[in-house]
Amino acid sequence: MTEATPASPMDGFPTRIDLDQAQALLSALAAARRMPIESLATARADGRVLAADVVATVSLPGFDNSAMDGFAFRHADAAGRRLRIAGTQFAGQADAAPLAAGECVRITTGAPLPRGADTILIRELAREQDGQVHFDDLPAIGSFVRRAGEDVQAGDTVLEAGCVLTAARIGLAAAVGHAQLSVFARPTVAVFATGDEIVEPGLPLAPGQIYNANRDLLMARLRELGFTPVAWPTLPDDPVRIETLLRDAAAAFDVIVTCGGVSAGEKDYLPALLERIGRIHFWKVRMRPGMPVLCGELDRAVVMALPGNPVSVLATFTAFVQPLLAGLQGRTEPALRLYAALATPWEKRQPRQELLRGRLHCDARGQLQVTPNPADASHRLRGAADSNVLLVLAEGTRTYAAGEVVEVLRY
Repeated sequence: MTEATPASPMDGFPTRIDLDQAQALLSALAAARRMPIESLATARADGRVLAADVVATVSLPGFDNSAMDGFAFRHADAAGRRLRIAGTQFAGQADAAPLAAGECVRITTGAPLPRGADTILIRELAREQDGQVHFDDLPAIGSFVRRAGEDVQAGDTVLEAGCVLTAARIGLAAAVGHAQLSVFARPTVAVFATGDEIVEPGLPLAPGQIYNANRDLLMARLRELGFTPVAWPTLPDDPVRIETLLRDAAAAFDVIVTCGGVSAGEKDYLPALLERIGRIHFWKVRMRPGMPVLCGELDRAVVMALPGNPVSVLATFTAFVQPLLAGLQGRTEPALRLYAALATPWEKRQPRQELLRGRLHCDARGQLQVTPNPADASHRLRGAADSNVLLVLAEGTRTYAAGEVVEVLRY
């Protein structure tokens, strides 16, 4: 592994580091700037990161109950395959009177078992006649009975801080009695595109101009992740205006995401500006696409300055911005890692670690396969639109054979 080196003798930040080093620096930054905790209605907490363990206030189920519509009875009484119907027990009612010998009760799904009952005969297997129920096959003792506490015991920790609140977890929190949950606040995010050549979609293009695709790409990706980003005016190729706009955003937002103006060109003002008025944690990562990516701080904001090519924006957002936002929210639950077999061979011709576009699918045998997209240049946005994952290819040149397994990142 090549050691990180300063950008110049006067710089104190690492540059040209590998992807793992950059992500480790980003993780430490996110932990140091974790978002505050807020209380949110359980019904509105989906997608948020839990900030405190959830402890069950009740057991699940809270009482012995029936898993099916049918008849509740004492198994020892049923040898004759005939029982007297003593009444009906509905869900939501208090426990019925104890069963007498040879009795059963009609019962609905979720209704408490009468005292003494230990088995359920489902309605489809029963015949009612003259106040009695008849059946041919005796169910095993305990059939279709849900025992109190078999899922959760009161006092159990059912959800741990740091997990993402999915729909099932929201349902579990509600089921054990929690109307409010402690969650980490969502970071506020400002999005900037850069460059005098940028024109809003729908307006006429002059020679040399391009439409503002990166801003819409970033806004859409952030909304997919549950954020409510704010699009700021395009940063012009004017260092004074750039500083003014960035300072305004940094005073009001938790995260600033820019795209473009971060390399080493004549009009790439962001690195020098952030070094002067803020702080840089790293600049340039040995990856393709997206090498010029920069991570820094300005006022209250973490600044992620992404390269300008649209595929570089997608790759660096996936590799850096997405885990940064998760870390700021206190997520400790590991993200799902996916691996797939290459459907076709691939010749990796350059030494940097590569995030290559590809299409993930599942074959008829239930195995994940990924097909690399040959349109691998960082400006080829159509290739990204035709793909659904990034293949993680290690540093170094080599040939990947069909069937070889690689990690894939979904987007």
